[in-house]
Amino acid sequence: MTTTYSDELLAQVAALPPLPGVYRYFDAQNVLLYVGKARNLKKRVSSYFSKQHGGTRIGHMVGRIARLETTVVRSEAEALLLENNLIKSLGPKYNILFRDDKSYPYLKITGVSAKDGTGDAPGQCYPRMAYYRGAVDKRHRYFGPYPGAWAVKESIQLLQKVFRLRTCEDTVFANRTRPCLLYQIKRCSAPCVGLISPTAYAADVRSAEAMLLGETQELLQTLEERMLAYAEKLEFEQAAEVRNQITALARVLHQQAVETASDKDVDILAVKVAGGRACVNLAMVRGGRHLGDRPYFPVHVEEATGVFQLETREDAPDNLMVEEAGGLEQSVPAQILAAFIAQHYLGVPLPPTLITSEPVDPALLWVLAQQTGVRATVVHQPREQRRIWLEMAEQNAQIQLARLLAEEGSQRARTRALAEALDLEAESLDDLTIECFDISHTAGEATQASCVVFHHHKMQSGEYRRFKIEGITPGDDYAAMRQVLMRRYSKVAEAQREAGGAEVTNAPRLPDLVLVDGGKGQVSMARDVFQELGLDISRIVGVEKGEGRKVGLEELVFADGRDKVYLGRDSAALMLVAQIRDEAHRFAITGMRAARAKVRVGGSRLEDIPGVGPKKRARLLQRFGGVRGVADASVDDLATVEGISHDLAEEIYRALR
Repeated sequence: MTTTYSDELLAQVAALPPLPGVYRYFDAQNVLLYVGKARNLKKRVSSYFSKQHGGTRIGHMVGRIARLETTVVRSEAEALLLENNLIKSLGPKYNILFRDDKSYPYLKITGVSAKDGTGDAPGQCYPRMAYYRGAVDKRHRYFGPYPGAWAVKESIQLLQKVFRLRTCEDTVFANRTRPCLLYQIKRCSAPCVGLISPTAYAADVRSAEAMLLGETQELLQTLEERMLAYAEKLEFEQAAEVRNQITALARVLHQQAVETASDKDVDILAVKVAGGRACVNLAMVRGGRHLGDRPYFPVHVEEATGVFQLETREDAPDNLMVEEAGGLEQSVPAQILAAFIAQHYLGVPLPPTLITSEPVDPALLWVLAQQTGVRATVVHQPREQRRIWLEMAEQNAQIQLARLLAEEGSQRARTRALAEALDLEAESLDDLTIECFDISHTAGEATQASCVVFHHHKMQSGEYRRFKIEGITPGDDYAAMRQVLMRRYSKVAEAQREAGGAEVTNAPRLPDLVLVDGGKGQVSMARDVFQELGLDISRIVGVEKGEGRKVGLEELVFADGRDKVYLGRDSAALMLVAQIRDEAHRFAITGMRAARAKVRVGGSRLEDIPGVGPKKRARLLQRFGGVRGVADASVDDLATVEGISHDLAEEIYRALR
């Protein structure tokens, strides 16, 4: 089969310059397919259109290209950085993509330095340790990142045992009149009541920082010198305190079983590939301590690797990056590892040493060094302790990948069981789409409807929707269900009427199954809505509580008149239905509670008005009985409240309307 391209696209390809840059391919619906970089844009992009690629993965992608965009940069290094920034932000289908599930936590010590313990604020005079996640503030010191919250909290507990630094908030610290429980159990030196001087506390902070940085031998030597100095001055109580710190520190170091003195900050990266999926396991060593690991699962692996291999072959004769790596095509694990390093360390500090299960392109490290200011050393075939760390990371990657495949296999089995039980017709199980609706309120107050979406064998939280239900009798769940279904599917019905039965790619489509949490009443209401809109009522299924409302006894009620179906307590199909129904219920409840709290407390809109502080807000809510009353009040009525001027009353009136 021959692929044809528009004259405009081919002319654009022919006009490309022989310069380094980044190119982006789009399909006819303007969906981004692929982001790539090139030393020579003209040669690289032309290779896609100069020959036929058959039914390969790259052939499927090239056949969909309708438009391209390019950005010329000064060097291939800049192209690499731009490429991975675009991949992370746009998520094209034919690139290996690592999604950031959450930011890394840090251990924070307040204050800018620990030299003399000087400063007026408690956080500067007596710095505190704290768990922290978020943007870094230059007014404090941060250690990490750590793979998870447990690693930070464990480190804080170790430092409390050895150096007895405080962890309380500044407001608590400033109002203590006697030591707290942590002092009694020897986890804090009670600076809040002056039981330790600022100078001595600053010395403990410096020691804690040294331990976090992995300077354990220097720290032990410093502590021994301090102990001897106290003893020479006959200050035996202080000498005993330092001796206890040395003992506690030695015990901690023994428990951590650190067998190397040279590795302080190291990341260990292991890659495993199986069943079309991949796992990159990142283990962290910080301050000489192995803090644990975190698995990452890239998407689009199979699609992206086929495209990458073609590019490698096309560029092999003059691609310096390939020559530096040995002149060989990269294996799939090596491609995945390169994508992870390029994307991950754009936003996370790069440690001085990387231990990897696959070889890494030196050019990639050079680019990262230019970007981060840290020149990292990569060890591909480590020895001794480093080899033990890598073997641990590889084993964990294997275990995590096996777990993922088992979970996905189980979820696929549930999807297949439900499709077979309900005779659902879908082009493929991966495309089977289910939407579920639930209504939630408290005695009619703050009624919310939820819609959750299931496809590709998992819940798609990014497609969830909440609907604020208004204009109904409080507590009328049937009217609420009618309103949410009408709002959700009226556009689908309109698109179907305009298409006249033809297939339209970008138009909203009806899901394969519409679940409603309820029995005959809710299903009857949903059927009326679908009949009014001219939609297929056979897709409506109600989840009716079983006898005694016990979990596992639910029955399915159909809108098209079919008999009820009881799938069985151990049915995989019922497990999937219950999972989706419970998620819709959870999503509706959280939305309802947030709406109810906003109404009762006054809502963020009232809080955001300049000049309305807590006291004025409380007076307004008390006078008018809630935020609705405040919103309904006139300017003159608002101005009668103590502390509210006429100008401020006008500002409140405008903001709430």
